[in-house]
This record gives sequence, C-alpha cells and structure tokens, in this order.
Amino acid sequence: MNDLKIFAGPANQALAHDICRYLNLPIGKISIGRFPDGEISCKIDEDVRGRDVFVVQPTCPPVNENLMELLVMIDSFKRASSYRLTAVIPYFGYARQDRKDAGRVPITAKLVANLITRAGADRVLAMDLHAAQIQGFFDVPVDHLYAAPVLNNHFQSMELEKDEIVVVSADEGSIKRAVGHANRLGVPLAIVDKRRISADTTKSTNIIGASVEGKTALMFDDMISTAGSICSAAEVIHRHGARAIYAAATHGVLVGPAIERLKASPFAGVIITDSIPLPPAKALPSITVLSVASLLGQAIKRIHRNESVSMMFQ
Repeated sequence: MNDLKIFAGPANQALAHDICRYLNLPIGKISIGRFPDGEISCKIDEDVRGRDVFVVQPTCPPVNENLMELLVMIDSFKRASSYRLTAVIPYFGYARQDRKDAGRVPITAKLVANLITRAGADRVLAMDLHAAQIQGFFDVPVDHLYAAPVLNNHFQSMELEKDEIVVVSADEGSIKRAVGHANRLGVPLAIVDKRRISADTTKSTNIIGASVEGKTALMFDDMISTAGSICSAAEVIHRHGARAIYAAATHGVLVGPAIERLKASPFAGVIITDSIPLPPAKALPSITVLSVASLLGQAIKRIHRNESVSMMFQ
C-alpha cells in the first residue's frame, strides 16, 4: 500500500478522511485556492511520481465549481507524473441528462464523461449512478459501487419482523431497485402507481402488489433531490394505512423545497449516505446519515491491488 495516495477535493473532505482512516493511510497534501478573479488554483504539496493516486471529489452542488475543481486536480496529477489516476466520484452530477428526450438538447452526462477522461483520469470509481448506462459514456474503466448493502444493513439492525415490512417502489422507474432490496431483505413488494398529468406534474393514487396496511414501508431510491416524487408516494402509502414509512437514498441532494417537503411528510425516518455532505442547515432530526467510507475504501484497496471489485457484492 506504500504506493497508494488518496487526496481530498474540497467537495467532501470528511468522506476522504474517513476513507483514509479505514485504510490506515495519511491523507494526501494538496492546496486548492482561488485567484483574485475567481479562477481555481491547485498545488500538490508532496511527490506523486509513479504513485497510484485516488482523488475523492463528488460533483454535488455547487456542481460546476466542484466539477471544475476535479478537472484541475486531475490535470495537476497527470502533469506530476502519477502512475495511475482514479477519479473517485461518489456522486456524479449531470447524470440525469443521459439522453436526448427532446430536440436540440445536449447529452451532458456524456460531455462530462469526456471532460474527465480528456483531463487525464485513467479510471473512475462511482456510486449508484442515476443511469447505469453512464458507465459506457467513459472511454476509461468504470467501477460502479452500490450503497444497497449499507442501507439494507441499517434496516436489518432495526430488528423489524419480516412479516411487518413491505418494500415500496415510488414509481415504475424504481421497480428494479425495489425488487433487489425486497429480495435481499426477504420481504414483499408494492408499487405506487404514478400518473403524469403534465410535463411538471405527477399524481400518485393507487398501490399495486402487497398490502401496506399496518406494515412498515421502506422506500429506496438513488437520490432525493427536490423530494417531490418520494413525498407524494409517501402520502399515498400513508393513506393506505402504513404504520411507519422510511425513505432511503444513496445521495441526499436535497435542493429547492426538499427540506420543507420532508418536514411536512409522514416519514418516520429518512436515511441517506455521506456521498454528499449534509449541511447543518439541512440536518433534520428525522434524517440519518450512513457512512460509505468503508465501502469506498475497500474498493480503492481492491483497485490498487488489481483485485475484483464486483466480488464485494456477491
């Protein structure tokens, strides 16, 4: 492990330090600043020539600032002659723009993948991409991690009886994710029937599948952004008699009216991970933050040793 170096970008330094503690490694020394006109400056404060370098930097809000910092850091390490450079992106921004769903619009997820590749990244380590096909947008290897084991372990630690639990998919697009969680937890599945009324309005009315009456409902998603869909689904589940409702997501983006919606929702708890730092202003009593540092640390160790990453999930 002597040739392994882990550096923290400004976006989520706490997570990078936790990864280093898990691996029993010192955090790399790097200085990120601003010139008077706002341009980003970067200086690597230690030798990285011939080293296996990992840069931890999610592209969470402010997305453009964090993305540009990542690109500048990647360029710095390539010019400092690192042996291999892995961009560790726990949350990959612009992931929802992954296809042309209208005329004259960009595929920004592909553009960002090109930028990261051309900047000099030799491989990418990401977690719960919004769309799995984004892995194919990169012209370098991508290791895709899942936070499902961390989320499932949390609910198993609550020692709920299996016959009291129902996994609920908030919409048709989350069915595959919900099926995976239901199978791992050994519980039944229900689906909220969500109908689109207009381009920006949806209505959730019915529940298909297992009954939620008197049960603890668990809802899983890759991210909670404005919380509109998941709170709307929770209201439907609540009206159908669920005893308790929990939401779990890998990425707590929590922008716009998300916090106010979660405050007014019937959730007994909201579980997210530290892939994105949670500002104190958004830290509700109902929100629980789980660490994915050990998951990322194990993946980094396996990549460094040229071992299988997919074996972590088998």
